[in-house]
Amino acid sequence: MASPISAGPGAAAHLRAQAAAARLPPLVVEAERVANTVMQGVHGRRRSGHGDAFWQFRAYSQGDAASSVDWRQSAKADRLFVRETEWEAAQTVLLWRDPSPSMNWRSERNLEEKAARADLLLLALAALLLRGGERVRLTPGDRQVFMGRSALPALAAALMRPAAGTADEITLPRHGRLVMFGDFLQPLAEVQATISRYAARPLRGQMLQILDPAEETLPYSGRIRFDGLEGEAPLLVPRVETIRDLYAERLAAHRDGLSTMARAAGWGFATHRTDQPPQLALLSLWQALAPS
Repeated sequence: MASPISAGPGAAAHLRAQAAAARLPPLVVEAERVANTVMQGVHGRRRSGHGDAFWQFRAYSQGDAASSVDWRQSAKADRLFVRETEWEAAQTVLLWRDPSPSMNWRSERNLEEKAARADLLLLALAALLLRGGERVRLTPGDRQVFMGRSALPALAAALMRPAAGTADEITLPRHGRLVMFGDFLQPLAEVQATISRYAARPLRGQMLQILDPAEETLPYSGRIRFDGLEGEAPLLVPRVETIRDLYAERLAAHRDGLSTMARAAGWGFATHRTDQPPQLALLSLWQALAPS
């Protein structure tokens, strides 16, 4: 008979680590599956532009600079060829996942927790980026850069480990891209501080708000006690249906505030519910990251 496990902080952290390790291989497989669904019929992000990596030769056209002509390649044919390099405006994509306890919640057993959906979408997006030749990093975290399709399991393992340091303690690439996954239900001033810190790097960002459907519709009725996940005092509501309209107004105002802050920073903002297929959100993010 197994002996009981202590419920102290050390034991709780150990159990969380074991749970994360147990779900890691299936999570990587599911992320690859979601990425494959989106990849079908979607071209990669490689594009010509300023950089050092060779991409292709193409025929010279009027207006091309003489310095762009590859004379060795042109000497092999009866026309001029231009050497093109890869588009490298955004060489690194940073991925951020909300670590707050409010993400560890679901309203029904048949739904994923918000944190699980965030992990899935982050890894599926990383799979697409790695296939496209992009460099991927987690933030906050160490300076490890992930490259190549085979790097996805290592990135997933790093995602499951506690973050090392904060965004201010690591060197972030300039003019890269940042994608943030979270519920963003904290006060708007806190979200604004995070956006400002990253936008000052400067980084172009995309925010995806992930909510449980019950957080949008407040489907409860009667006398309900709401217990917070982040130390908030319990709230007892005698008749939840009487505050549903006010709740919807407050949520809409909060979301409008998030969207306004994102636009002011030149970022994109989108929403996703855990009862929706993850492919919808992934496709939207992939298109938002495509070079313009």
